[in-house]
Amino acid sequence: MPRYKLVIEYDGAPFCGWQRQAEDPTVQAAVEAAVLRFSGEAVRLTCAGRTDAGVHAIGQVAHLDLAKEWRTDTVRDALNAHLRPQPVAVLSAEIVPETFDARHSAIRRHYRYRILNRRSPAALTRAHVWQVPWALDAELMHAAAQRLLGRHDFSAFRAAECQANSPVRTLEQLDVARVRFGLFDEIVVATAARSFLHHQVRAMVGTLMLAGSRRLTGDDVAEILATKAKHRCGPLAPACGLTFSGVDYA
Repeated sequence: MPRYKLVIEYDGAPFCGWQRQAEDPTVQAAVEAAVLRFSGEAVRLTCAGRTDAGVHAIGQVAHLDLAKEWRTDTVRDALNAHLRPQPVAVLSAEIVPETFDARHSAIRRHYRYRILNRRSPAALTRAHVWQVPWALDAELMHAAAQRLLGRHDFSAFRAAECQANSPVRTLEQLDVARVRFGLFDEIVVATAARSFLHHQVRAMVGTLMLAGSRRLTGDDVAEILATKAKHRCGPLAPACGLTFSGVDYA
């Protein structure tokens, strides 16, 4: 029974997250329905990282097993045909060893967060950015972000409903940079780790926003981390600005 690895892109706005739910629309349910219509097989997809409602992906990875060995371009194109008009696209499909697991074989996950930093609202990207209308200092945000790198107890940046067994994670990357041309002015936060706690990225971004607003210093951010002072964190950044951007495998 061949195993297929899919790389999937989706706009999370109309979905209640990745994971299949009883009644609400989800990305997993949409792709599994496309697989059923294409192959006649009812399957369950395993993904690299389950995203929340409103979170997007440009490099989500999932695997599934099918009874028949299809050409990989046929799998890709047939799934895309059955996914229309939903904002989900299979970018690639490949046959992988049966030992490959989209979730457990991953060694690093990447996320990107976009902040629109201007007074005027977004017309075209409103479902993909967090608009912060006051001035932010991206250099201060980046400097504060470096205080979070490494292996720490991230309890201060963890959702109350997080089901992870441990709050300890190793944050490998947390870079902040301003992207500007013409009247386009965004601050992009790029982060990577083997795994993240529920809401960790959004909580870190909200706290870095306060650093960029000069309401927190880098030392304050380090103290929040060390003392697990969740009440001192910034607001939880909206889901719409977050994109699951890729997965690394050994």
